[in-house]
This record gives sequence, structure tokens and C-alpha cells, in this order.
Amino acid sequence: MIYLDNAATTRPDADAFARAAKEAAENYYNPSANYGGGFAVRAKINVARESLLKRVADPAKFELIFTGSGTEADDQAIFGGARRGNAVASAGEHAAVERSFSELKNRGVEPRFAPVRADGSVDPDALLQLVDERTTLVSVVHVNNETGAVNDIAALAKAVKEKNPRCLFHSDGVQAFGKVPIRLTPAIDLYSVSAHKIGGLKGTGALIKRKGLALPPLIHGGGQENGSRSGTENVLGILDFAYAAEKKFATLEADGARLRGYRERIMSFLGERAGGGIRRISPSAGSPYILTVSAVGTRGEVLARMLFDRGVCVGTGSACSSKHRFSRVLTACGYPQAVLDGVLRISFSPQTTEQEADAAALAIYETVKAFQEKV
Repeated sequence: MIYLDNAATTRPDADAFARAAKEAAENYYNPSANYGGGFAVRAKINVARESLLKRVADPAKFELIFTGSGTEADDQAIFGGARRGNAVASAGEHAAVERSFSELKNRGVEPRFAPVRADGSVDPDALLQLVDERTTLVSVVHVNNETGAVNDIAALAKAVKEKNPRCLFHSDGVQAFGKVPIRLTPAIDLYSVSAHKIGGLKGTGALIKRKGLALPPLIHGGGQENGSRSGTENVLGILDFAYAAEKKFATLEADGARLRGYRERIMSFLGERAGGGIRRISPSAGSPYILTVSAVGTRGEVLARMLFDRGVCVGTGSACSSKHRFSRVLTACGYPQAVLDGVLRISFSPQTTEQEADAAALAIYETVKAFQEKV
């Protein structure tokens, strides 16, 4: 199987898992236990915490809270940061942010959504027009999970703070962490990440928070994570996340350059063979890990099933929104029904090879051609 749906999830890194599993099996004590075994496990968690945090932020200025997923990290940021007035997000957010924002209206907070451009990036001017003195939170996705468009969150956060210094700025960095260069600036208050997008295990995420920012917990109980997130820590998942990130960040630039080449190679092949029948949606300056196209006039979900039968796995958009025929995000980008129907999202990992990219491109072309000949 040629697996090219890595934006949905990645294969767990075998080396990272083996290393984490060995440590978790040998140090199986409860991290909250007040004896030597508990102290030792807690120390390992804190080493992992520091290792992950320093990848994208200054540990002297930020701290990291482990969560059960990127979605949970988003929810804690949103429901903890937006507690009055209004909150602003882009119309291109992942469902984890969009649906939480929609829930805010039931909690007395007015949700506002800024329009996105054709590539899925937010319109900065339109976003800032929605920010006023009553805005308590702005949330803008770092890398759009359906198109790969990269938002300049540092510039956006700075502009938001200049207009309303009391407003918090959050970014969903799930598709960015370990894939595109990032260093959190002081204007960015909250940043969500997830393990399973970079070769870690499902069920582990984190919320990176500016130090000094008071944020109420989403989950109450035993007071773990310094009172920020109760529940016995997922030691295996946390250690595995740190080890997977260690490998991922070591080759971040080289992987990005290579995968960008594969992305353009596939697009060039499809463009030459299919003419105008396959339309590019992802921007050339976007994440090297995502190439979204539309086989205009076809049905993307049918193509994806046909491709899977041929040994190629691709997506049709966000895995968390697959129950809807048309993508909410791409609809917001302004595409007509014929384009929305034919969407395919091809997403890479560092393990993707040039041979796999070439074989996938040929399979996509032949599958689209076979579909079109039938109708």
C-alpha cells in the first residue's frame, strides 16, 4: 500500500515506539505516587515536556500541558480563553476549533468567523476588522489541514495585540508542528499540537501556553499537569511523542525540501497528462506535506475508494469532516460544486519515496480517466 493520507494520521515511528515502550514497561509506576518509582516516572515526563517545548518555544517564556489529543488542547484554549464578549476565528479552521467556536454562543460568547482566500489562508484585513475592544480570543490555524496553506501567525498575533492588547491569540498547530519552521513569539499565547501527525501515538497531544497566563482546566480531578489537566498521565504516549519529535525535527528542513519536490512532481505529471481536468487547490508556498487537487466533475470519495483498491491511499479532505459531501473549508474558499465534488488530498510523510510519488501520480491519472470514461 502506498500511504498518502498522512494529514489524517501517520504510521507510528517504530524506533520511537520501541524506545518509549521499554521505558514505560520498566517504569510503570503512577507519576503522582510519592515514592521513588513515582518520582522517577514524573522526572521522565518532565524531560519529555522540556524536549517537546524547546522545539518551538523558549522554555523560559512558555510551558507545555499534556492533553489527550490536539482537539482537547484546542478546546482548553478556546473555552478557557474566550469567556466573555466575542471570539474570532478563520472560516478555514479544523472542526476541533470551528465546532468549539460554534458552541461558544451557548456560553454567552459571540463567535465570529473571518473569510478565507481561495488557497484556504485567512484574509488578514478581514480578520482584524472583526477584532474590537470586546474580543477576548482570536484563533487562526497555522497550517490549513485541507489545503496546506500556511498562515503567518506571528504577524497576525502581533497585529491582533496592537488592536486589542488584552486579547489572547491561539493557533492550532497540529499540521505545522514538526513539518514547517516555527518559533513562538510573545504575542502567541496558546499553541496546540498532536503526536499522531508526526509518527507518535494517537491519544496524546499538548497545549503550549505562555507563562503567566491563567487558564482554567478543562478536565478536573487529581490536579495533574500542575492543576491544568487532571487525569493520570499517558506515560507511553508522552515518551513516544518526545522521541518521535526528536527524530522529526532533526530532519525537518531536509524532509520539507524533498517532499516539496515530490509534491510538485505529482502536480506537474497530473497537469501534463490531465490538462485542465485536474485543478490545483494547494498553494505552491504552502506546507510541503499537503497537495490538494480536484478532478473537476468527478466524485472524490469514489476516486479515493478506487485508488485504495489499486493500492494507493489518499484522502478527500479532513478526516474529522468526512461525513459531509462537500468540505466546509473548501466551500468557504469559494469553489463551485464541480470542484468540491472532485477533491483529493494527497499528504506525505518523511517515509514517502520518489517511486511511491510517481506510482501514485500515475494511479490517480488512470483512475480519474477510468471514472470519466464510465460517466
